[in-house]
Amino acid sequence: MKPSPNLLSPENHTLVLIDFEGQMAFATKSISINELRTNVAIVAGASKIFNVPTIVTTVAEESFSGPVFPELEEFYPQASSGYIDRTSMNTWEDEPAYRAITATGKQKLVLAGLWTGVCIVGPALSAMSEGFDVFVITDACGDVSTEAHERAIQRMVHAGVKPVTSVQYLLELQRDWARTETYIPVTDLMKKYGAGYGLGIHYAHHMLKH
Repeated sequence: MKPSPNLLSPENHTLVLIDFEGQMAFATKSISINELRTNVAIVAGASKIFNVPTIVTTVAEESFSGPVFPELEEFYPQASSGYIDRTSMNTWEDEPAYRAITATGKQKLVLAGLWTGVCIVGPALSAMSEGFDVFVITDACGDVSTEAHERAIQRMVHAGVKPVTSVQYLLELQRDWARTETYIPVTDLMKKYGAGYGLGIHYAHHMLKH
């Protein structure tokens, strides 16, 4: 009856959200911007609901890349979340980011961001080399082409990184619908951002009243 230690739980990992900024999104072609923004909202909302230690990092925010997606700031406002702005493409090579990530004391890391082939591959492989168990939310990442994104994911998977999706991440944290303290926030999040699945929840909740 014990769940696998390979599963993610709210207590066993740190989430790192990397460079979800306008300039990075403009050139992203492997996923539609609408879908990417929706998936970012699901991931950020999930981590907020379950109180997951979450690091938000940007690159050259003021001089080049611009502000983070509104969907990310909805759950992690810049004024209170302490975004870490970098110059290095590899988050792992930025000392403040590295210290913030490792200070959480979690051995599992979950990464999402732009672009997959640079800003995700770098910290994923670097963290693995230091013994971390690394997950990447593949549909909350994107790159300048489908080829670039897929080769990056393939490279990381070959190295031992575990791919997950945004909805999978949310539901793996919920795990049991009897967890009533998070049931309403999770279903509300999906009603707002869960596309057809969220619409199904909305329909079911309405029809059960009759």
